[in-house]
Amino acid sequence: MRKWGVLLWVLALAVTAWPSAAQDDEPPSVWQPTPGTSWQIQLSHNERIDTSFDVAMYDIDLFDAPQEVIDALHADGRVVICYFSAGSFEDWRPDVDAFPAEVIGAEYEGWEGEWWLDIRRLDLLGPIMEARLDLAVEKGCDGVDPDNVEGYENESGFPLTYEDQLAFNLWLAEQAHTRGLSVALKNDLGQIEDLVDVFDFQVNEECFQYRDCDTLTPFIEADKAVFNIEYRGTARRICPQANARGFSTLFKTLDLDAEVIAACWDWGVDARRPE
Repeated sequence: MRKWGVLLWVLALAVTAWPSAAQDDEPPSVWQPTPGTSWQIQLSHNERIDTSFDVAMYDIDLFDAPQEVIDALHADGRVVICYFSAGSFEDWRPDVDAFPAEVIGAEYEGWEGEWWLDIRRLDLLGPIMEARLDLAVEKGCDGVDPDNVEGYENESGFPLTYEDQLAFNLWLAEQAHTRGLSVALKNDLGQIEDLVDVFDFQVNEECFQYRDCDTLTPFIEADKAVFNIEYRGTARRICPQANARGFSTLFKTLDLDAEVIAACWDWGVDARRPE
């Protein structure tokens, strides 16, 4: 009887430990903004980042943003999202030598020094993207904005399929979450139905210009923010529609410098802190 008592005691301890072990295996919680969250995006090179906007989130370049800027934004209570291109090769980045020639495809039309990547080759691209995500953690970014994740819809130089892109994007989200990083789905409207449950928010460019804003509705329905940028059109026409949809819409110039032409959530109001 004593042996059975000891055995039952050991089993009880093991059962008690299981939930906590499972909990330890869960990825850390990440920032998941709700519709209407205010933001600023500044990605232009060689320009001082203007930290004076009174917004919840800043989207800034992973490589170009100085550490002191990230620290200052955090000290001011801002969430910092770090941008990098996951689907294209940019010849000015500090890690260019890590990219094997066989993963670099067709030139990205309209963007000098940029080429599409063969996102099927996770064996070669995986370590590069993981290093970028590790850099985001090292610099204290709260999340990432991986761009150009719809190569399958473009002339990439590779026979990319819907399934190829889906696998790559799911991998990106998993790698970000494993590191405690929030992750944006950048555009890729054709895969939103498959990805809305995995990504934490959407960063969209010009849905009003191209009349495909309805495609973004699943993010709003999931109580996740849609950060929308418009480069053309007028705030007077678009902002009432954007606000009705629950989008966080900014009017910016194409070079994405510090200037905010209009912030729809504060339409007609200066988005900067008062002097």
